[in-house]
Amino acid sequence: MPAVIDISQLTKTYIMGQTKVHALRGIDLQINTNEYVALMGPSGSGKSTLMNLLGCLDTPTAGNYLLDGRDVSKMDDSELANIRNEKIGFVFQTFNLLPRQTTLENVALPLVYAGISRKERHDRAAEVLDSVGLGDRLDHRPNELSGGQRQRVAIARALVNRPAIILADEPTGNLDTKTSIEIMEIFEKIQANGNTVILVTHEPDISEHAHRIVRLRDGLVESDERNENIVRASDPTHRYNQA
Repeated sequence: MPAVIDISQLTKTYIMGQTKVHALRGIDLQINTNEYVALMGPSGSGKSTLMNLLGCLDTPTAGNYLLDGRDVSKMDDSELANIRNEKIGFVFQTFNLLPRQTTLENVALPLVYAGISRKERHDRAAEVLDSVGLGDRLDHRPNELSGGQRQRVAIARALVNRPAIILADEPTGNLDTKTSIEIMEIFEKIQANGNTVILVTHEPDISEHAHRIVRLRDGLVESDERNENIVRASDPTHRYNQA
């Protein structure tokens, strides 16, 4: 499969007064189309910085980032905004929903910026809400929903532009265990439908849903491994090989 993300020697340095903070120290990473990758690491490891760069929310200090073959590491803010709208859907730990808007309106919001007609916006928003199990909650506002339902709304909003890549930053951080499992099942379906899914988490049980686990430490990739539990479970020849 072709690499949808190809990063080489990516660095990010922040200037804090008289101090330089080296958040990323030269990351090399390739992620293929339709992969499901978990980014893990302790606080300060660089995983959130890397997520911001992957999502074109920030630019690197040095290095190259090819997204679908296009070098986004040198793009200006306007170009990055266009790439985000075309290619990437975001899911955040805190949901980031507008409290006065209905579920349908929250999900349709990205389509307003894309210049889509009102009818098509609402049709597409209703379709993705149905796909995450909220087809009967279109007129509810965020304060009328549970935490798990609000995260489903956030996932639907990330999907409504039909992006190739879904970036999720600690998407289960505010949820209980049962609800977290339900949300991870949705991400599994998203990946099965053809999306590339990249998940930032510090929770080992959440990372176990991914097919590949990349661990960061001190701004570098410490390890990059396939999740053999997932690989074995999804391999139709595995049972035969074990016999």
